[in-house]
Amino acid sequence: MTDTIKFDFSNKVVLITGAERGIGLEIAKGFAQCGADIVIAGIGEGEFENAESAITAIGAACTCLKTDVSNEASVKKTVAAVKEKYGRIDILVNNAGINISAPAEQMPLDTWKRVMDVNLTGTFLMCREVGAVMLGQGGGSIVNIASMSGLIVNPLPQTQCAYNSSKAGVIMLTKCLANEWAERGIRVNAIAPGFTRTPLTAKRLDTPDDPSVKKWIGGTPMGRVAVPQEMVGLALYYASGLSSFTTGTCIPVDGGYTCL
Repeated sequence: MTDTIKFDFSNKVVLITGAERGIGLEIAKGFAQCGADIVIAGIGEGEFENAESAITAIGAACTCLKTDVSNEASVKKTVAAVKEKYGRIDILVNNAGINISAPAEQMPLDTWKRVMDVNLTGTFLMCREVGAVMLGQGGGSIVNIASMSGLIVNPLPQTQCAYNSSKAGVIMLTKCLANEWAERGIRVNAIAPGFTRTPLTAKRLDTPDDPSVKKWIGGTPMGRVAVPQEMVGLALYYASGLSSFTTGTCIPVDGGYTCL
């Protein structure tokens, strides 16, 4: 993260969902290194202490709030708490998400709904509530973490139609909100990570004979998966003044996977 000094987010308040670990935590650390105050909203209370320590060790302020993004009341409560403490929200990063795989013909409706509730409805609820704050203060920047799975269908044996559909929805939601709010000072953009080593994928990635892992790496022109730190630069760019004429975009960070 040596290059992040080029960005200055001093006196900016950044709210990041699902930032207890993985991609979200690395993005939070990136903003912290650039002087921002960090608010982590998530359900992993057991990981709050480690996340907060990682942020405060950089020298930034950090607040952790238990938040279920799929629950409207929980989202409203979190956004109100951030507004009360800091008076504003300059940047929102919607990172919280889940994936539950199942063959389509066997997928229970509850599974479909749960994935949609967290990934798509949760992103909408956070955008709606934080967007209202940003409109009131004259602007802001929203970064949605989508997935390359919202752009392409992952190869079999992966069966994750709910996840792919939810992330495609996040990409379209990004475009819709960017269009609605463009003239009112809010920019909305998305990042589409490719296969990435996170605490959720590490065990599988360490099983090289796994058929899915072979296709993940074999189908990526760069011949490897990403690490969470490789998503940070784009998040900082989207949130900075360097991207002042950029909204409604979705950029894959996937080692070239979607270019084939």
